Amino acid sequence: MPIAFHPLPSRDVDAIRRSGEDAYGAPVEWHVAREEVRPCRYCFGAIQPGEEYLILAYRPFRSAGAYAETGPIFLCAKRCARAPVSDQVPAILRSPRYLVRGYSASERIVYGTGEVVARGDIAPYAQTLLDRAEIAFVDVRSAANNCYQCRIRRATEAADGG
Repeated sequence: MPIAFHPLPSRDVDAIRRSGEDAYGAPVEWHVAREEVRPCRYCFGAIQPGEEYLILAYRPFRSAGAYAETGPIFLCAKRCARAPVSDQVPAILRSPRYLVRGYSASERIVYGTGEVVARGDIAPYAQTLLDRAEIAFVDVRSAANNCYQCRIRRATEAADGG
């Protein structure tokens, strides 16, 4: 069964841009990229030095329960187009290792699924998890900073609000 990498849903990004607030109700931070390239979680593009970007807390869950992790993300400050859902690992994932973890349909961590994997092992490990009926989706986070990167679903599943 093929898998698909999903950028942030448009409804979430539109709400953030409209309200100017993050998952905690705090104002999003505006910055100008200096030397380090920042990865936008919506267009999956690289925010280049000199470009404005947003930093905010993001919670990729409908509920606010104990397992609904929140983490920092970057977004392009100017409106950008949503990256297409794809079976390819997004180019923004450039670090050597990521935390990859499975969740149930009720948005709870499925214990024993969280693994720190090499970049090249993200897709095969996610595939292994999504082959299990109790896994509804897989989240990819920074192994070093817990920043949310993207969600992986079965390619046959409906859109995610894009």
